Amino acid sequence: MTTLHTRASTGDPYYQDVPDYMTEVYDWAYVNPRKARLLDHKLVVRTLLFGNDQRLMRAYLDEIQPGEKVWQVAHVYGDLVQRAAARAGEEGRFTLTDITPIQIELAEGKLAAVSQAAVVRADAARYQPEQKQDLVCSFFLLHEVPENMKSAIVDNMLAQVAPGGRAMFVDYHKPRAWQPIGWLLKWVNRVLEPFAEALWRNGIDSYAREAGRFDWSKRTVFGGVYQIVLARRKD
Repeated sequence: MTTLHTRASTGDPYYQDVPDYMTEVYDWAYVNPRKARLLDHKLVVRTLLFGNDQRLMRAYLDEIQPGEKVWQVAHVYGDLVQRAAARAGEEGRFTLTDITPIQIELAEGKLAAVSQAAVVRADAARYQPEQKQDLVCSFFLLHEVPENMKSAIVDNMLAQVAPGGRAMFVDYHKPRAWQPIGWLLKWVNRVLEPFAEALWRNGIDSYAREAGRFDWSKRTVFGGVYQIVLARRKD
């Protein structure tokens, strides 16, 4: 129905097998290769996260123990993937997946020299690593996908967690009433992020069919704008 579909149908490799919602909603951010390359900088991440980028990244990086198997379900602009792979260390294994060709290209460039890292083009709702993972992390992915995909991604992430392992979700959350950023985000959500506000209403554990198999904890930062959720497998 749009130029984006036309590009895919005529063989543009950057649009091949990319989900419709990505081309229709997020072409400007994650699919168009020229725009994605422009956005792939730490300063962009810092600006978008109102200066909370390092705080939120540390929560994820501090959870990674040397020697662990870690699956990150989507590429993140900036240097997070290199830092996460380094935390896993040479005795560990870091796997990065993404669904869009340009994000795979960017990730491969960052991790090409890292022996313990693998980059795989895959759907986070369907990918099955060869081994169960010690840590599976979604860093600001859930707010970007439709409601039915939120459930599918959360369920698949949890299904790939090894006994005693963890799943981590770092994402948006409903701001406190006094947090003025909430009003700005409401406007941003209406214009650019139509799937994000569901996380203001629903706990991430509510998307999991087998939530009871995990111990869940959540903390929020920056006046409730962001949430850090950890689900630890019981068995």
